[in-house]
Amino acid sequence: MSYEYERIATPKVGLRLHLNENTAGCSPKVIAALQSLTRQQAAEYPDYDAAVEATANRLGVSADELLLTNGLDEGLLAVSIVALRSHASYPEAIVVVPAFDMYAACADAVGGRVIEVPLNADFSFPLAAVQRAITPDTRLIFLTSPNNPTGLCIPRENVLDLARSAPNAIVLVDEAYADFAGESLLDEREARVARSMPNLLIGRTFAKAYGLAGLRAGALIGSPETLAAIRRVVPPYSLNICATVALVAGLQDLEYYNWYLAQVRASKALLYEALDRRQIQYWPSSANFVLARFGEQATEVVEGLKARDVFVRDKSRDPACPGCLRITTGVVEHTRTLLGALEEIL
Repeated sequence: MSYEYERIATPKVGLRLHLNENTAGCSPKVIAALQSLTRQQAAEYPDYDAAVEATANRLGVSADELLLTNGLDEGLLAVSIVALRSHASYPEAIVVVPAFDMYAACADAVGGRVIEVPLNADFSFPLAAVQRAITPDTRLIFLTSPNNPTGLCIPRENVLDLARSAPNAIVLVDEAYADFAGESLLDEREARVARSMPNLLIGRTFAKAYGLAGLRAGALIGSPETLAAIRRVVPPYSLNICATVALVAGLQDLEYYNWYLAQVRASKALLYEALDRRQIQYWPSSANFVLARFGEQATEVVEGLKARDVFVRDKSRDPACPGCLRITTGVVEHTRTLLGALEEIL
């Protein structure tokens, strides 16, 4: 079986609630930073010192524990290359499904065998099942917390247990939505334990909470020794100058960042209320989206919203979450537009 990323249509107009983007856009300070770029800067290879320092300070790590990447996607591919190449046996990568398509796509692209482990029926994390899936050929385990598409967090002790259970594998925890969750393996208490596990890597992106999806900026955090192997497979100038200056500006604008997190919380509360009123099942989310089960009405809802220029992610054909739609929750005004359209359809 081969795997690839499912490319989703990106409409030129309408309300994009299908890719978990920041629906407010980036900080105005990011635009100001981009506008300040000179012709000379565009002609030179970028220097990353300021971006590394700003990111390390924001995440509470040292510079040698951090690797900036061209979006987290580049980080996923780089980790897959390092973990799965040059093994005499057929190396395996465990993916807990449903999950972001890029995990399996990256592992498959570099010659790994993808082992899928389903979440529990209630979408809770299947620790025992993942541990049973670990073999001497396991070289990489992909985890997401909060999970995409469920929005549920993995208990942190489960992550640490897995890192202990698979000392010969890299355990990559994708924390793309950790800003909205308010918890991370980088939290001070957890970081002390995580730092003692050289096979544990944390992935972060600045596409969601910071609104830099179009500029492609991500990061890997881990032990300097583990990152050293990954640095060798990442191109030396993978972040362009625009992403570099935008990242520094976005990280410094905490007022805008906190405002957007508050908008996401308020939007989720509005959506929960509407779904409760309709008795539609959903899973309380720690991310900037909500997974809801519309059942046989899922296709009708997707098409009805599309006709009104509102776009949500159709997950109804995924065997792991049949009848479900994933809805981005961003700016409150946008969520009210979504809810008005839902009322008309339902």
